[in-house]
Amino acid sequence: MDPQDGPVRETLAANVKWARGRKGVSLSELARLSGISKATLSQVEAGGGNPTIETVFSLSRALELPISELLERRQPEGLTVVRGAESEVLSGAGVDLRPLQTVEAGGMIFEIYDQRVRADSRQDSLGHAGREHTVVQEGRLGVTVDGHETELGAGDYVAFDAALPHSYVALDGPVRSVLFLNYEATRRGRPAAPHC
Repeated sequence: MDPQDGPVRETLAANVKWARGRKGVSLSELARLSGISKATLSQVEAGGGNPTIETVFSLSRALELPISELLERRQPEGLTVVRGAESEVLSGAGVDLRPLQTVEAGGMIFEIYDQRVRADSRQDSLGHAGREHTVVQEGRLGVTVDGHETELGAGDYVAFDAALPHSYVALDGPVRSVLFLNYEATRRGRPAAPHC
């Protein structure tokens, strides 16, 4: 995340506090479950620091919540337009994610992200809640899921259980793709996110 992006940090802070309280775990216990230091978690809950994709994914796994439960803001009714230049970016070791939309339908929650894998970089995940779907728009993407490797080009699609360890690597320059995550709606249940 961009350190200047206060609204994202504030939303994440409020949502982590809410989820930790709902789960009934202390800050120390969340540190143990997530592998994130207690000091870093304290900063996250205070709306400080510069949380990364890895931090958010670890919190999602430890709190057993969809990523959107940690990042979601209240959406206006009707037409939704997300401008690229105005979008919040969540950055990790090799990936930049821009949340575009969360949709609930048929007992499922679908999150849609613009995903960019930076040239000569790799993004590893120990796993997180949901099922992951990626459609490559431009470039060549190497995907490893639980030790199984595959290559994707423009127009190719991959899907897998996001709880499995997985990674993305840009093979020939940057990769543009769309990332979809889906979860059962029963995993939801948090009150509306604070206004940002």
